[in-house]
Amino acid sequence: MHAPTPPLPRCAQDYANLARARLEPSTWAWLESGGADEITAQANRAAYAAVRLRSRALRPMAGAHTGLTLLGQALKHPILIAPTAWHGLLHPEAECATALAAAATGTPYIVSAQSGTPIETLAALPGPPTLWFQLYAQTRRADTLTLARRAVQAGAQALVLTVDAPVNGVRNAEQRSGFQRPDHIRSVHLDGLSPAAARPVPPGGSPLFDSGLLDAAPTWDDVAWLRAQLPDTALWLKGILDPEDARTAVAHGIDGLIVSNHGGRCLDTLPSTLDALPGITQAVGGHVPILMDGGICRGTDILKALALGAQAVLIGRPVLHALAVDGASAVAHLIQILRGELEVAMALTGCRTLADIGPDTLWDR
Repeated sequence: MHAPTPPLPRCAQDYANLARARLEPSTWAWLESGGADEITAQANRAAYAAVRLRSRALRPMAGAHTGLTLLGQALKHPILIAPTAWHGLLHPEAECATALAAAATGTPYIVSAQSGTPIETLAALPGPPTLWFQLYAQTRRADTLTLARRAVQAGAQALVLTVDAPVNGVRNAEQRSGFQRPDHIRSVHLDGLSPAAARPVPPGGSPLFDSGLLDAAPTWDDVAWLRAQLPDTALWLKGILDPEDARTAVAHGIDGLIVSNHGGRCLDTLPSTLDALPGITQAVGGHVPILMDGGICRGTDILKALALGAQAVLIGRPVLHALAVDGASAVAHLIQILRGELEVAMALTGCRTLADIGPDTLWDR
């Protein structure tokens, strides 16, 4: 008697449940853990549940679509794959599987600075996806520029400078699990770059403040310098939550902002990204496009983010869940699920195109 075929995942949570059952507990803890008490990580999800949609009837829907243009790039839908590290922990085909799924679904893929697969390898895949590249400012500006130019040379159509994690957050769940990165998994783009050199800490001193590890932490001067070095490359800042920082970024010539709290993995008790989004939208005033990430698991989540001012969203953990379940085919299926849910939500709120989605799509907001 044949074993029953497991049911096909029907939503992002189904993939999360399957991934948890397949992964080692320590790998799951690495993937899922938030900072400290995980208040922000939980708030990212709770914020969507607290927002209600406004149903509209008898609205014309002929020619409905989810297409948009983002900094001159025509996209099929408002979903991008967020930069996440070490896909090889989840599937043997690692970032190549993610890239294949991105290409199959017309989804831009932001390659992590901590990818285990070189961006050149991803760009050489048959029919590669639209690739962006995540940057972290390195200890030496020369290394930052080398990494940026390498990505552009390989075909990255945008750079995403992540600014909200000059140090790692306190991830107690990951610490308790005993997670250790396997030797065969490494951040290949950082090979050969100069690591931060720590000073000896005096007795009773601070391992962080007295070690000099923050001496080279990036500032707005570094952003201005990078902008000047790469005037013709689309440059986004990821990790903006404060309206004043958003205005400063626009003044520095940044092309776009990504509202993010690093998936709740850094500073705990920050607001959810959905709660922070309206303030950023107001501060920017339409001068640059806004993306956002954090807790998005449903098409209705995407609709709510767009209604509050985002032009598109980034999906992180759900992509990794699907990758762990069945590689490229599962990631492609997950993106199709989210796009399909978004289309249903648009139809039931009377939004024929993304341009029709706005604050009045929400109930009493």
